[in-house]
This record gives sequence, C-alpha cells and structure tokens, in this order.
Amino acid sequence: MNDVRFPEPVILKFSTTSRNVASSFEALECLDQQWPEWARGRSWRAAERACRDALDGWRSARDAHKAFLKAARRAGLAPSAARFPRKSRQASVIDVLRPETSFSGWQ
Repeated sequence: MNDVRFPEPVILKFSTTSRNVASSFEALECLDQQWPEWARGRSWRAAERACRDALDGWRSARDAHKAFLKAARRAGLAPSAARFPRKSRQASVIDVLRPETSFSGWQ
C-alpha cells in the first residue's frame, strides 16, 4: 500500500492549531485522531472510504481529495469554496462572434 498525494494540500483550522493535509494517509490519520466527534457523519465516512480506496488503488487521489475537502468543509475546518457565476457556453460563443473582434487578415 503506497501513500497517495493529493493534487493540493488541504489546510485545516482547528481551535488551537492548523494542519496541512497533503495525502490520503495523512487524511486518514486526521479523520481518526483529530476529527471532532460531532462531525463524524456521512461526509466523514465517505472521506474515510475514499482515502482508504485511494491507498488501495481503487480510487484516484483527486477523488480522495474531493471527499476529504467536503468533509472538512462540513465540519467547519476548511473554508467554503467561493461561488462565482460561470459564463455559459453559449455566452462565450457570442463573445467570440462580436463584430469588434478583429482577426488577422479580416478587416
């Protein structure tokens, strides 16, 4: 069983300290030893399962990272993701077709 590194570390803020979690093994250790008891629900179990599966080669590091980050956000240990409105695919096509757009050779 090899450790599986996350694409980017998850920074957790506990009441007295903070911790960078950069791999599935570290995440399992944190979930087992530092996680608040009240936050050991569905997302905690899903994160634990995803990290174990990643260590066993059944899931990707990205899947484990995503599950762990979701559990951390639910527990209030990581900041929530900022929600920015996305441009729809149709809007980006319209932006490309605007007349003021100049192409080389067209004028």
